[in-house]
Amino acid sequence: LQADGLMLAVWNSVAQRWELQDGTTATALDALAGTEHVRPLSVVVEVEQPEVNGAGFQQPEQLGEFGFDLRGRAALETTFARDPDIRLDFLTVPFALETPRIADEDDDDAQTAETLDIARELLGAAAVDSLLEVPVTSADRQRVLTARRQMLVLSGGSDGNLPSAHSYEGNESDFHDYVNDPLQEPKNGLLALESVEDISIVAAPGYSAVYLSEDDQDRVLATHGAVISHCERMKYRIAVLDSPPNQLVSGALGFRNLRSSKYGAIYYPWVVVANPQASGRLKLPPSGFVAGIYARNDIERAVYKAPANEVVRLAIDFEQRLNKAQQEALNPNGVNCFRFFEGRGYLLWGARTISDDPEWKYVNLRRYFAYLERTIDVGTQWVVFEPNGPQLWDNVRRTVEDFLYNEWRQGALLGSKPEEAYFVRCDRSTMTPNDLDNGRLVCLIGVSPVRPAEFVIFRIGQWTATATA
Repeated sequence: LQADGLMLAVWNSVAQRWELQDGTTATALDALAGTEHVRPLSVVVEVEQPEVNGAGFQQPEQLGEFGFDLRGRAALETTFARDPDIRLDFLTVPFALETPRIADEDDDDAQTAETLDIARELLGAAAVDSLLEVPVTSADRQRVLTARRQMLVLSGGSDGNLPSAHSYEGNESDFHDYVNDPLQEPKNGLLALESVEDISIVAAPGYSAVYLSEDDQDRVLATHGAVISHCERMKYRIAVLDSPPNQLVSGALGFRNLRSSKYGAIYYPWVVVANPQASGRLKLPPSGFVAGIYARNDIERAVYKAPANEVVRLAIDFEQRLNKAQQEALNPNGVNCFRFFEGRGYLLWGARTISDDPEWKYVNLRRYFAYLERTIDVGTQWVVFEPNGPQLWDNVRRTVEDFLYNEWRQGALLGSKPEEAYFVRCDRSTMTPNDLDNGRLVCLIGVSPVRPAEFVIFRIGQWTATATA
């Protein structure tokens, strides 16, 4: 029952189906006058999520009681719509229902007509057809509701449409509950990450899964570019990229050559894991594993250590086992490989970016410089609005030198003494009169970072019988 009217469930004997009609019309009011009982039709929805291992279901969670009147705040169809208007519903409602309509979109008088097919599916045909026979009073409401309870196991659905490149890029929200409130307007996709400062790794696992489909190649490439462009724009981030599945070595090389950037790294092949919810195996995109290895390497070792020669946890195989010759063809061209080594297990065996600039060919070098820049930037914010003179310059220089000295002591910088590892200049030689007039403090910093040892070279000599002492 709604404030502005009533929806009536009417049996259409011609069409042989139940229909919802606007109860405020004259015809409906006449029918209502002769009705002994008015019973609003509603559905109490409970959801039981499957267990992680696929064995059974978790405890039921009640989502609420919902009606069929589209004008109601708790309307079944609008609450469980594929694209709800309210952001909270979009984030929290666990499934979507799609109902057949009999209304003509161009016929205003027929807009309120709706089939009860969804009620038959949810409650069972017998329960719907017997609604008029079972009056419900407050005393026996719970008993009757329990008798009408029907269990519906959702099956035959889908995970929804594949997100478009535009969805990855992000766009301003169009949820109606944020209209005229731009400060609180939610963002989505990569756009939502721009306001979060403490992000250094960006990945979109699985975006390349449908690359072999000609209809989806443009979408995959656009998403590929969007993730890289986001990291380039944000400056302190790196994109962990997936190679497409089911690719030969030549295919992986071709995909890598589509884009060059010092802010991205690509990984090949896909990783095979045990299916946690059923028997068998799953092939998963590499970027999720690599992002975890980055984070683990940062914590257990350091940012400056190359995130390679690391165990791929949960891996039971790779989509393709690469040999040394294939590795040597891929690695110099910026394709980081997963390798299996007898006695050592499944390892990540590469740490190069997809940059054509040799100065930025290593992932750890790019990430370490981002770490240095970000740390120094944040650590010198105290100078803002201080008098821009020699005393301030000396303080800034000492602050940066102390930080870089600790980095050198930890082994991040190359050199037998600090003077060989870094330099810091902040004086009149680094600032022009125009800089001083416009309130700019410019500090020049140089560092000599440690680079990874990709190749171990041994020189082996043997003494011959003719050698003299």
